[in-house]
Amino acid sequence: MQIINLVEIKSVLPNIDLMKEIEAGFVAYTNGDVVVPPVGELQFESPPGDVHIKYGYIKNDDVYVIKIASGFPRNSDSGLPNGNGMMLVFNQKTGEPMAILKDGAYLTEVRTAVAGAICAKYLSPKIVKSIGIVGTGLQAKMQLKYLNSIIDCKNVKVWGRRETSILKYQSEMKNAGFEITTTTDINDVIDNCQLIVTCTSSETPLLRRIKPGTHITAMGSDTLTKQELVPSILTEADLVVADSKSQCEVRGEIHQALKSNDFSMDDVVELGDIISGKTKGRTSDSQITITDLTGVAVQDIQISKAVLKYLL
Repeated sequence: MQIINLVEIKSVLPNIDLMKEIEAGFVAYTNGDVVVPPVGELQFESPPGDVHIKYGYIKNDDVYVIKIASGFPRNSDSGLPNGNGMMLVFNQKTGEPMAILKDGAYLTEVRTAVAGAICAKYLSPKIVKSIGIVGTGLQAKMQLKYLNSIIDCKNVKVWGRRETSILKYQSEMKNAGFEITTTTDINDVIDNCQLIVTCTSSETPLLRRIKPGTHITAMGSDTLTKQELVPSILTEADLVVADSKSQCEVRGEIHQALKSNDFSMDDVVELGDIISGKTKGRTSDSQITITDLTGVAVQDIQISKAVLKYLL
């Protein structure tokens, strides 16, 4: 069994077509070719935090993967990363352990950012005058990195709760190739951005309205309690897309919207069908589209396999 550290993992990522790998995973998942049990989860109150165990396998593949990833938002107050974890890869034919990817949850951040770029590729309006980023953490930075090759827009408006956080974000991203302005007023993002990515751990809705012609990729709400959008935004939308319909039914923005009688799973399509072309994505620039990303184990399977291909 190989133990692979983060430096080794980062060294091979530039060699991998991550969009292609993750897109193929979503399509396989929607086609029923992936076994993904319900998410294992631990939630902590003092200090607040959560641990997700996501696992599964692609039928007739060589491996299965178990991923452990944690998020403790107060870690940053102590100078520690908010996220941590690892991916465990096993031989699907024998059950033998093949590798431990000691990525410190970095691969989770990458595959999540790639999923955000995939959503923008298929669902954002043709003309994006400004990208809105709701949040100032690592994922808020990663999103821009992977959107860079997908969206022809360099104007970014970043929202954060605290002035210190958004100024730090602006400083750290000054060489990323974007014109970044910051705000503590969420309405600045809603009114001026056609592509909005929400990536916070909020349990109170942050976006309370939406303008026509906007796409929102909501990825911060990945538990039963987190929520970044008011349910009425989903009911207003022309198209609501889930990374996993079964998973979004019990966690995330769709889960929250289902508490209302105005929204049902009949209103939801799965991302894999959008990618494969079985279901149309955005058909006009005036539409409102929403993607609810709760994070699916097939993303971890695909990125783990791709990394190991170069290292084993």
